[in-house]
Amino acid sequence: MSGKTPLKGRKLADRRVRVERPHSPYFRYTGPGMMTAKAAASLAPAASRGRLEAFRSGLFGRRLSNEEEGLERLPKKLALPIFSSDAISSSAYATEEILRTLVLAGSAALFVSIPVALAIGGLLTVVSLSYRQVCRAYPGGGGAYIVARENLAPMMGLVAAAALLIDYVMTVAVSTASAVAQLYSVMPALYDIRIEIALASIALITIANLRGLREAGLIFASPTYLFVGLTVLMIGLGIMRITSGQGPVTMPPTDLQVPLGVELLTPILILRAFAGGSVALTGVEAIANGVPAFKPPEAKNAGNTMITMAILLGVLFMGITFVADSFGILPTTEGGPTIVAMVAGAVFGADTPLFIAFQTATALILFLAVNTSFNAFPRLAAILARDEYMPRQFAFRGDRLAFSWGIVVLASISALILVAFGGDTHALIPLYSVGVFVCFTLSQTGMVRHWYTSREPGWWWRAIVNGAGGVLTLVVLCVVVVIKFAAGAWLVLVLIPVQVAGFLAIRRQYDVTRTQIALRPGQVAPDPHRHERVVVPVGGLNRAVVQAVNVGRSISDDVRAVLVADDHLYAEEVRASWDLQIPHVPLVVVESPYRALSGPLLAYLEVLDRSWPADQERPITFVVIPEYVPEHWWERMLYNQSTAQLRRALLGRPDTVVTNVPYRREQPDSFRRLQDHEIAKDDPTTKGPHAPHPPAAP
Repeated sequence: MSGKTPLKGRKLADRRVRVERPHSPYFRYTGPGMMTAKAAASLAPAASRGRLEAFRSGLFGRRLSNEEEGLERLPKKLALPIFSSDAISSSAYATEEILRTLVLAGSAALFVSIPVALAIGGLLTVVSLSYRQVCRAYPGGGGAYIVARENLAPMMGLVAAAALLIDYVMTVAVSTASAVAQLYSVMPALYDIRIEIALASIALITIANLRGLREAGLIFASPTYLFVGLTVLMIGLGIMRITSGQGPVTMPPTDLQVPLGVELLTPILILRAFAGGSVALTGVEAIANGVPAFKPPEAKNAGNTMITMAILLGVLFMGITFVADSFGILPTTEGGPTIVAMVAGAVFGADTPLFIAFQTATALILFLAVNTSFNAFPRLAAILARDEYMPRQFAFRGDRLAFSWGIVVLASISALILVAFGGDTHALIPLYSVGVFVCFTLSQTGMVRHWYTSREPGWWWRAIVNGAGGVLTLVVLCVVVVIKFAAGAWLVLVLIPVQVAGFLAIRRQYDVTRTQIALRPGQVAPDPHRHERVVVPVGGLNRAVVQAVNVGRSISDDVRAVLVADDHLYAEEVRASWDLQIPHVPLVVVESPYRALSGPLLAYLEVLDRSWPADQERPITFVVIPEYVPEHWWERMLYNQSTAQLRRALLGRPDTVVTNVPYRREQPDSFRRLQDHEIAKDDPTTKGPHAPHPPAAP
C-alpha cells in the first residue's frame, strides 16, 4: 500500500527515499493485508451529500468509533435516570389507577388504598431483590430472555422476549399519554391537541437516543432528579399538614368529581385495584437488561442502581397514595386534573410557583420515562437479532453506537398505538402490566434453576429470594390476567404467541439459508471453467450504454446488447446508429407489441439458455444494466425507472448475475475522451471522436 521514490540530495553521495502511503488519509495499517478505517473513510462517501451530511451531523452528532464505546458507558448518577425513569415516573399514575377502582364502592372505601399500596410495595421489594440477583448472575444483559432461555427452555426465553417487547412499546405509549395528561391538568386547552404533543415528544426522544447513551443521560438526568426532589417535598409537607391537623390548603374543586355508582367493597374489587396499581412495577427489569451499559464493575453498579430505584419508587408511590387518601382526593372525568396534580394543588396551593414547577417536572419525567424503553427495547432486539430470532439489522449499531433500527421501530409502533387509542391513559393501562409479570415469573423461575445448578456460595438463600419472587409474581400475573382480561389483556395474550411464531419463522429462514449456501467440510472452491456471457439491456445509444458495453467486454468476449422496443421505426434507427458506432458488439432487437419490458427480456434469456448444448454446463449470464446518475437528488424520479424494474425481475434468476453500471455526468473529461476513443478505434468509417450523445436512461 506504499511506494518508495528515490531522491538525490544536494551532496554527491546523498541519497534519500520518500515513502508514499496513499492509504494513510483513510486507513491505518495494522498488519499484512489488514487496515483499519479512519473517520475520513466513513465520511468520504457522505461528503458528496454536502448540506445533508452537515445537517445529519448537527442533528445526531459526529460519528463514534468502536474504541469510544467505553466513553459511552454510564456512571450510576446517569444510569439511574436513564434506566429508572420509567419505574420512578409510574408513581405519577399508579395511585390514580387504585383510586379509580376503589371509588366504585364509594369514597368511604378509599381507606383500602393504603393496604393495597403496601402490598404493591412489598411486591416491589421482592422483585427488586430478585432482579438484583439477575444483574449479578448475568452481567451481559438480556434480563428475562437470557435467564429463561438458558435455564428453562429456548421457547420460554422467546415468550419472555415477546412479553418484554410488548411491555416496552406500551411503556412509551402510556408514559407519553400520562405526561400529556399532566399538561392539560394545568392548561385544559391542551386536551384537544394531546395527540400532536405526544407525537412531537416521541420524535424528540427518538433523536436524543439516536445521538447516543451519554448525551441522552445528560438530557434526562435533571428532570428526573427534579421530580424526585419536588415529590419528596410534596409528600413531606403533606404529612406535616396531616399530622398537625391542618388539612389541605386548597381542596380540589368538587365540580370535577365524577358521580359514580356505588358497588360493594368485595375482594374482587380490591384485586382490581391491586391489578391497576401494579403498573408501578413496570420498568423494574430495565436495569437487568442494560447491565453492559454501566461502567465497570457493571454487575455491582447495576445492582446498586436497582436498589436505589426501588427505594425511590416505594417512597414516592406509597407517599402519594397516603397523602391522597388522607386528603380524600377522588379521581375526575377524562380530561380533568390527575390525582397527582390534585395532590400537588392541595399541598402547594393551586397555581403557586411550586405547583407549576411540580407539574412541569412530572410532565417532563413522564415524557422522558419512555427513554427506559428506548434503551432496553433496542438492546433486547439486538440480542434477539444476534440469536437470529429477529432481522440482523437490529444488531447493527449506528454512527453514534446506538441500535438505530430498534429505536426507530419502537418510536413508530408506539406512535401508531397512541393515535389508535386517542392518547387515553386509562384505555392503555389494561394492556400494560400483563407482559411485565410474565417476564417477572419466567426470570425468577429461571434464576431458581440457575442457583440450584451452579451451587455458588450462598446459592440456597439466593434461590429462596428468587423462588419467593417467582411464586408471588405468578399469583399477581393470574390476578392481572383474570381481572383485566375483558378490558384488553386478552390482546396481549394473543400477541405473545404471534410474536413467538414470528421469531421462530425468522430463525427457520436463517437456518435454511445457511444450509443452502454453506460449503461442505473440506470442500475446495472449483476453478471457473464455466462459460460466461454478457447481455446489456439498452434503450438507445448514449454514453451510459457505451460505458456498460465496455464493462461487459472486460468480463467476457461473448457480449450482446438487447433492445426491447414497441416502436419498429425507433428500433431501426437505433440499429443503424449502433452498427455505425459500435460495430464490434451485436445488437439484438426484441419487438414488444404488448409494450412489456421485463417479460420479453426474461424470455430472451431463457431462449439463450435452451439453445446451449445440453451436454455442457449452462453458462453464467451477466446482465449489465446501464444506469444514468443525475446530478441532483430531485432529478432521480425522472430516470432509471426501467432499470429498477429490470433489476427486480432479474434478481434470483438461476445462473444470472445482475450488475448496474452507473454513469455520472460529472465524470472526468479524460474518462469521456477514453470512451470516445473506444468508439472511434473500432469504427473504420470514423477518423475522430463522435459528438457526445445526450445521456439518458435505458
